Amino acid sequence: MNKKVKTAGMVMALLAAAPFSGGQMAYAAGSNDATHLNSVQQKDGVCKGVVKDDTGEGVVGASVVVEGTSLGTVTDLDGNFQLGGVKKGATIQISYIGYVTKTVKWTGGPLNVTLEEDKKTLDEVVVVGFGTQKKVNLTGAVSTVDSKVLSARPVNSVVDALQGAVAGMNFSTPSSGGTLNSTKSFNIRGTGTIGAGSSVSPLVLIDGMEGDMNALNPQDIENISVLKDASASSIYGSRAAGGVILITTKSGKKGKASINYNNSFRFDSPLNMPEMMDSYTWAKYMNDASVGSGAGIWFTDDKLAQIKKAQTDPSMQKMFKNGNNRWEVWDDTPNLPLGNTDWLKEQFGNAFSQEHTLSLNGGDDRIQYYVSANYLDRGGLLRHGDDSQKRYTLTGKISAQLTKWLRMTYNTRFSRVDFDSPTDLINGTDVFYHNMCRYWPIVPVTDPNGNYVPESNIAQLQNGGRAKNQTDRIAQQLSFVATPVKGLTLNAELNYRIITQFNHRDWQTVYGYDCDNNPYVIANSTSSVYEYSYKSNYFNPNLFAEYAHSFGDHNFKVMGGFQSEWLRYRNLTGQKDGIMSGLPTLNTTTTNPKASGEYQSWTTAGFFGRLNYDYAGRYLFEANIRYDGSSRFLRANRWNVFPSFSAGWNIAQEKFWEPLQKYVNTLKLRASWGQLGNQNTDNWYPFYPTIGFSSQAGSWLINGEKPNIASQPSLVSSSLTWEKNRTWEVGLDWGAFNNRLTGSFGYFQRKTYDMVGPAPELPDVLGAAAPRVNNLDMTSKGWDLQISWRDVIGQFSYGASLVLSDNQVTIDKYPNPSKNLGSYYAGAKLGDIWGYTTVGIANSQEEMDAHLAKADQSSLGSGWTAGDIMYADLNNDGKVNSGQYTLADHGDLRIIGNSTPRYNFGLNLDAAWKGFDIKVFFQGTLKRDYAAGGAVFWGAIGTGKWQATGFKFHEDYWREDNQDAYYPRANWSGSRDTYTQTRYLQNAAYCRLKNITLGYTIPRAITQRFYVEKLRLFVSAENLFTITNFTEAGDPELIGAGYGGEIGKTYPLSKTFSFGLSVTF
Repeated sequence: MNKKVKTAGMVMALLAAAPFSGGQMAYAAGSNDATHLNSVQQKDGVCKGVVKDDTGEGVVGASVVVEGTSLGTVTDLDGNFQLGGVKKGATIQISYIGYVTKTVKWTGGPLNVTLEEDKKTLDEVVVVGFGTQKKVNLTGAVSTVDSKVLSARPVNSVVDALQGAVAGMNFSTPSSGGTLNSTKSFNIRGTGTIGAGSSVSPLVLIDGMEGDMNALNPQDIENISVLKDASASSIYGSRAAGGVILITTKSGKKGKASINYNNSFRFDSPLNMPEMMDSYTWAKYMNDASVGSGAGIWFTDDKLAQIKKAQTDPSMQKMFKNGNNRWEVWDDTPNLPLGNTDWLKEQFGNAFSQEHTLSLNGGDDRIQYYVSANYLDRGGLLRHGDDSQKRYTLTGKISAQLTKWLRMTYNTRFSRVDFDSPTDLINGTDVFYHNMCRYWPIVPVTDPNGNYVPESNIAQLQNGGRAKNQTDRIAQQLSFVATPVKGLTLNAELNYRIITQFNHRDWQTVYGYDCDNNPYVIANSTSSVYEYSYKSNYFNPNLFAEYAHSFGDHNFKVMGGFQSEWLRYRNLTGQKDGIMSGLPTLNTTTTNPKASGEYQSWTTAGFFGRLNYDYAGRYLFEANIRYDGSSRFLRANRWNVFPSFSAGWNIAQEKFWEPLQKYVNTLKLRASWGQLGNQNTDNWYPFYPTIGFSSQAGSWLINGEKPNIASQPSLVSSSLTWEKNRTWEVGLDWGAFNNRLTGSFGYFQRKTYDMVGPAPELPDVLGAAAPRVNNLDMTSKGWDLQISWRDVIGQFSYGASLVLSDNQVTIDKYPNPSKNLGSYYAGAKLGDIWGYTTVGIANSQEEMDAHLAKADQSSLGSGWTAGDIMYADLNNDGKVNSGQYTLADHGDLRIIGNSTPRYNFGLNLDAAWKGFDIKVFFQGTLKRDYAAGGAVFWGAIGTGKWQATGFKFHEDYWREDNQDAYYPRANWSGSRDTYTQTRYLQNAAYCRLKNITLGYTIPRAITQRFYVEKLRLFVSAENLFTITNFTEAGDPELIGAGYGGEIGKTYPLSKTFSFGLSVTF
């Protein structure tokens, strides 16, 4: 390696040398010392030497450490070192990034050490479809994540560990928000389809079989390969339109049995939950809103004084009796309560979780084994009405060399997930979240008799019934690998999976209490029990053969095989009303029995092949083909061919590159093209006309019973066929400074066509809805970047890695000839936000009148006054409106933003020194717009009295004494000020310190006294802080989640602090 390159970190290395000597100053030998290395005998206790590479040149900054001690130093500019306090016979370890670590025994004389270049980078293999390939020879877009990344921090699921780790892999929180049973959805390189009745998501394969990664214990995973482009994933055909995620679980290793136990204990609290106004501020705010809407004063000065005093006087009566002998809450203003409740803080608090994992692995030349068990117990944030989730996993894998040419692997996995919560909160989108945001802070939690007030919803949470979900997954995998002759490998895989799901819901009658403590029904006057059971069987045989042959510099590898999938499922549902004796079972209910059931199945079959060729490792070519058939389509459209091609050029292996090899040792240019299909229709058989049927659903009685209802089947198209996409990509992979600096960049374009869209317009006299057809096209363009730096300076190692990606989707074809803005249209970008341009808030009636004289806003509302929004007349026609709401005539609307998350990134920083390690992980989105709406954002502006909310950030609303306000005047009525507009378009970009973990590994010399090979302790923090300009109404990761998709009305995410240990025996 060039000396200039190797001196890059020399200054830091020499500065770092002192602390590596264990209290004694370590220094590098000078050139004069080097001259006499071979002629002068060293003194006892002082180890001198020189470290060279295989060309004879000195290695600068190599780490020299005495094993089992803290003694260490680094080599100087000529590769020399000197280290004091060394005992004769000690083992000296010499290491340098990019070279094979070497150990030598010091006998008292000078050391002359030659380090060999580490070839494992060239030999590193990556898991791809039905096999592995050398990383340097990859021509497709493949990203990998190893077990170190997955186990670096305590996480609840594999998806959580992957967020921000793979360039081009995008994550979003589902509508259920932060509930314990919520799992992040994800895609690879953006939205895969906008087709009606279809979906695209990545195919997840666990050891070659489709599965749910969230059912895995992250610590059971060896590595993950993400196949991002069509050339890498086309080998999987119709199931791979959204890309492929290949998960390889851990296997046993040769050697003595190793036992590992690790745990973590976690403390959770709500993240970015908005804070409500205090009761007095809220009452004044609502007074302004009432006056602004023309309803006059709501709270008199006397009532305001009572509310103010009650905040600090616990002796004051907080609730008052109404004419129905109940505690007044809503209607009688003089008797309204005097509480001071932040309902979100009342309902959500802290939680505790814990996780434990025990694993055993080992083996010999014939048999290797791996066994693990995991238990995760998560507590929810609810303060009233317990919610929890428990996950149990068991994994076992055994590999046996049956003969010299035949190897067998058997793998079994079991997982169980139990989720338990109040029935009121089962979906994460329930009305509970809506109510807790809009309920008035003047309502106290308990009445004067100590009972929970009905409006608190606490009695419903505690006594209104439970929702319990249990999901079991059992996977059995048996594989044989035969190598009967050199170069030929035969593979047979048999995969079988059973999923069993059982859901229970019960609705118990809930009672409130009047002023005399007499009960009355407040919820679920009719109690009920609902049971649902589901079982699926999935069978998947994979048979394939691979043959590799080389002659001269020509290397060939061909692979061909067959794959089939077979899925059958059945479900049953039962429900009855009238729970007896408080026992929520179907056998202990009395009335209105209902039952339903369903049986479904689908099958696929596919023949596939792959050809790999390279010349001297420089010129690379790969071709894949898949011939796929699916039972989801009619016979004429059932089969399809999906090809792909890719090529690469390892520039750094060319002779002309040799002078630059010392600087850039890896440089590969690659390009690919491929076609994929999508069989993932929501309705498994969309080409069959089906008669709508509902049992006992009539609204009249015949012979005392409701009749069954049937409806005419919809029309279907016999030409309905696969959605397809074509993708091309160009990319560059590199490694510089002996692979300290590595990276990959890819630019792609994906054309998705024949998506299923709205039916063409047909005459009304047809009498039936027109069938859907394949009539939509769209194009996704984007890029992703992954770049890393890693180095070692003595005993100090550090690294940084960045993943960054972007994509945009353009609609190419859509049946919307008028280009109405309420739907997709050709030329639109997915996520476009149309809105008005805000001039500002009028600070006087004169200012508003002057504006209206030039820009008539009557189409947006009436009663314009000081404190209202002034909108811009962009088309200069003297009025502000949306025209015909079409692309040709959109009035004063314009595209003001786009809701697609762009420039998603993850930044990992890590360092280690003398047993200490620290990892810092940032994650976020650099560009995203959000058209905020809903009552949590707008407060008491245009929301009506009963939906209005009051949070602290709403205090900045326009008043005569606050004319530089963010919000317009408070006003319940009308939506004049709340149209989508530039002023309130939210910048949803954010950067979050996702995790910081600090660990310490106790020296082996100490732990071995207790028969412990390794002991590491750690503390960790998750979601520690967020840098964002997003509204305080919610969290940028929760956009679209919760009740009605309104920001803020959802179960919050968590901030987590944890600690734990990992011990290996």
